[in-house]
Amino acid sequence: MDLNLRKAILSNISNNDKSQLEATIIDAIQNGEEKMLPGLGVLFELIWKQSDEGKKQEMVDSLAAGVKMA
Repeated sequence: MDLNLRKAILSNISNNDKSQLEATIIDAIQNGEEKMLPGLGVLFELIWKQSDEGKKQEMVDSLAAGVKMA
């Protein structure tokens, strides 16, 4: 069986508006379930691909700060 998780996640959110996307992110983080991590990874990949170098550096800086606080 060939399951493309990335395609399945993108298909599930393809018709979501901004508020639904935000709710998905908040829900995934608040629930803290391991099964939500691949979805968050796909969402992050979309954000990363749409960001310029400055925004990417901001994300990396925020990530580094968050790792130190974890």
